[in-house]
Amino acid sequence: MKRVEVRLSISAVAPLLDLMKTVADELRENVAVEVTLTSVDADLASVWREELLASQREDCDRLFTLFDQKFFTEGVIGQDRETAESVLRASAALRLRFRGTRLVRVSDDALEALEADSNLGDLDEEEKKAFACFVFLDELQKIILKYLDPLSVDEDE
Repeated sequence: MKRVEVRLSISAVAPLLDLMKTVADELRENVAVEVTLTSVDADLASVWREELLASQREDCDRLFTLFDQKFFTEGVIGQDRETAESVLRASAALRLRFRGTRLVRVSDDALEALEADSNLGDLDEEEKKAFACFVFLDELQKIILKYLDPLSVDEDE
């Protein structure tokens, strides 16, 4: 199975993990994007929501397994295609939650461009840290899609 190892700066990423974990804990009880299902039975909507929450929890747990002892000693995270889809979903859910809760003062255009533009100076320290998490998760998603696209099939597999 194809595997990618990425060397990260421990001093840059480790401080972000606490905030990312806090946001992941929020996703244990809240869907990343609230959806109201008006045209379905209330019981079905409840079951759907609970299954979505369970999936979010599992995906976030999988993401945090990347930051193991090897990360904290060598600055390396390893990723394979088997876990890539879960990590992509967790990263997307976390980014959506950051956007909806901690980056509300950053414009959508700035977030799309991954630039806090001239308003970066207006952000408080928590918002700057949230923006750094947002950018880190975006980069992680790009690495996975570039090297481990879970939908592609390698000829040697």
